[in-house]
Amino acid sequence: MHNTAPVTDRVSRVGTLQPAFFSAVVSLVAVFAAVGSTIPLFNVYRAENGFTNADISITVVAYSVATLATLLFLGRLSNHLGRRLTSITSLSLLLLGCLLLLDVHDIGILIVGRVMMGLGAGLASSSLTSYIVDAAPPEPAWLASVASSQTVMLGLALGAITSGALVQYGPWPRDLIYLVVIGLLLLSAALIALSPETATPKPGAWRSLRPRVAVPARVRPLLPVAAAVFLATWAAGAFYQAFVPALVEDQLHTRSTLILGVVFAAYMGPSVLGAPLGGRFTPARAQRFGMSGFLAGMIGVITAIATGTLMLFIAATVVAGASQGIAISAATRGLLHGSTLADRAPTFSVIYLLSYSGATIPALIAGQLTHTFSLPQISLGYGGLALASALFTVVGARNPQATAPSSML
Repeated sequence: MHNTAPVTDRVSRVGTLQPAFFSAVVSLVAVFAAVGSTIPLFNVYRAENGFTNADISITVVAYSVATLATLLFLGRLSNHLGRRLTSITSLSLLLLGCLLLLDVHDIGILIVGRVMMGLGAGLASSSLTSYIVDAAPPEPAWLASVASSQTVMLGLALGAITSGALVQYGPWPRDLIYLVVIGLLLLSAALIALSPETATPKPGAWRSLRPRVAVPARVRPLLPVAAAVFLATWAAGAFYQAFVPALVEDQLHTRSTLILGVVFAAYMGPSVLGAPLGGRFTPARAQRFGMSGFLAGMIGVITAIATGTLMLFIAATVVAGASQGIAISAATRGLLHGSTLADRAPTFSVIYLLSYSGATIPALIAGQLTHTFSLPQISLGYGGLALASALFTVVGARNPQATAPSSML
C-alpha cells in the first residue's frame, strides 16, 4: 500500500498558504504602484513648481539611497520578526510617503516623500518577496522567481499608467493618484494581517541589523553576471524615472501625462510578460537571450531620441522591457537555486542592493552631467552601460550547480 501522507501534507500546505501568496503579491504590487505613481507628476512639478532635471534626478537618487540603506540594515529583519509584521511596516512607510506627497510645494517635500517611499520599498523588497517565495505553490517551477522579481515591475507599470490617466483626466490632478494608492496600501495591510505567517519569529533581531551582505556559497559563482544584469536593467529603470519625463516633452514633443505613463509602463509592464518565457530555458541561456534583447531595445530607444520618433521609442521600450524581464527573472532563479527559508531574505537583500546600486550611481552621475551635456547625450551613456553588461553576460553566464538542491527552481 502506497504512503500518501507526503502528498497529502504537501497539498494541505499549498492550500493553507494560498492566502499568504495572494496577499503578498497584491501588497508588493501596491508598494511599487505607489513608487510608480509619482513619475507622471514629475513634469507637472517641473512646470508648476520650477523643479529642474537635476532636482528630479536627486529625488530618484534619494529614493534609491533610502532603499539601499534599508536593505543593508533591515534586509534580514523578517527572518526574526516574521514576514507579516515587517510587511505591514513597509506598507505603513509607503502610506506615510503618499500622505507627504499630497502637499508638494518645494523640492524638499518631494525628496522627503520619496525617501519614505524608499524606506518602505526597501523593507518590502526583502520581506514581501521572501513571503511570496515562502508561500508560492511548487508548480509551475518558475512561479516563485517570476512572482518575486516581476511583481515589482507590474506594480511600477500600473502605478505610472494609472497616475498618468488620473493626472490628465481626473479631478485633483496632483492628489487623486495618491488617495487611490493610500486606499490600496490600506487594503494590502488588511490582507497581510489576515494571512498565515511563514517565518516563525526568533531571537536575534538586533544582531540582524548589523550589515551583512552574502548569498549562499553554492550560487556565488553566479553573482558577477547577475550583478551585471541587475545593474544595467535597473539603471535603465532609473533613466526612465529621472530623464524620460523631460525627454518625452522636449525630444518627442508631447506633454501628455498619460503618454508619459504609457512610456514608463511600456518598459516595466512587458517585463512581466517576458519573465515566464525565460522559464523555458536554463538560467544562463535566458540571461544571454534577455540581455541581448535588452541591448537591442536600448539601441532603438537612443535612435528614437535622436530622430524624435515617439512610436519607435515606445516599440523599442517594449523590447527592452520584455527582454529585461527574461534576464532579471533568470538571474533571480539562479540565485534562488536550492535556497532555504533562512536564505531568502538575505539573498533578496543582495539582489536589491545590486539593483538599487544600478539605479542610484548612474542617476547620481547623470544628474550632475545635466549641467554640461544634453539629455540625448546622457542617454548614450546608458546605452554604453547596456552594451558592456550584455557582452559580459553573453560571455560569463553560468547555470547553478547541478548537484545543488533544486526544490526552489
